[in-house]
Amino acid sequence: EKPSVAKSIASALGAKSRADGFYEGNDLIVSWCVGHLVSPLDAAGYDESFKKWRYDDLPIMPEPFRYVTAPGKEAVFENLRSLMDRPDVEQIVNACDAGREGELIFRYIYTMVGCQKPFRRLWISSMTDEAIREGFARLLPGGDYDNLYRSAKCRAEADWLVGMNASRGYTLQY
Repeated sequence: EKPSVAKSIASALGAKSRADGFYEGNDLIVSWCVGHLVSPLDAAGYDESFKKWRYDDLPIMPEPFRYVTAPGKEAVFENLRSLMDRPDVEQIVNACDAGREGELIFRYIYTMVGCQKPFRRLWISSMTDEAIREGFARLLPGGDYDNLYRSAKCRAEADWLVGMNASRGYTLQY
């Protein structure tokens, strides 16, 4: 999720060559996002009429939810897209923070890129070189974390629904 974490991982695994937006070496490419690169579409993205807050529009219930690249982070997203699309990249490792949000950040990017390559999950709580190398020695299939992703996505969509509708409803009422 952070350039500093990518640097630590790259260093621990021998990816010493720095390029624009990634490290490379030892048959690895290590890159980063910068937090949430992909976010749920704002209500007005579904319908221009939602720009104006009107009680009659509530509740706003997008089906399906749609997502966009976070404003100002397009270049970072495009860098990840191009790296995932490289023909020499055979698999992806999700090295985002170990937890629900890290899983969500990766899956949103992976999905929005349209990546179909297999991915595995790094799950570590320490950024020492030893912990990083041990974590990479025991990567698990990304699918093992599907339920964690689903719970994160459910929480994010619930936050959107409650935030969008309650904020507008209470503001208009009071």
